[in-house]
Amino acid sequence: MPAERAVLITRPKGNISMSQKQKIYETTFIVNASLDDPQIDGVIDKVKDTITKNNGEIMEIAKWGRKRFAYPIKKKNNGFYVLCEFKSGGDIVARLERHFQLDENIIRFLIIALDKKSLQARISANDLMKQLTPASAPLTGASAQAEISDEIDQIPEINDQAGV
Repeated sequence: MPAERAVLITRPKGNISMSQKQKIYETTFIVNASLDDPQIDGVIDKVKDTITKNNGEIMEIAKWGRKRFAYPIKKKNNGFYVLCEFKSGGDIVARLERHFQLDENIIRFLIIALDKKSLQARISANDLMKQLTPASAPLTGASAQAEISDEIDQIPEINDQAGV
């Protein structure tokens, strides 16, 4: 009897483009608040460099500023919060985590991959207000809240996601 051979089936690597592999990630990290503002900017720039050197594209960076912790973290009571949203391949997560662990000025960090539902549900507050308020008449007080809630009910994107 002839010997049976095992056949290994692999996917062709050449047909997959970078745009298909890339995901949108969000990382929040806390920088030591006892640093001066230029030093904090330097830490943030190092994180930006790590992302861009690993073929990542930074979409948004939001500096939330100095906040007091609910409990001490690494014997510190305050931290400077930074939120960064970026697009990259999956291999960047391990490299970015390694960077965060080695940088002694970063107290805590969290990296998450945003799924399709969370991306669809995200609407910035400024964009929502631009959609809801007419440019000619600024709204104030209780009438503004009532009119905005009526207009929110009329936006199909929000109603579809809420199941209304």
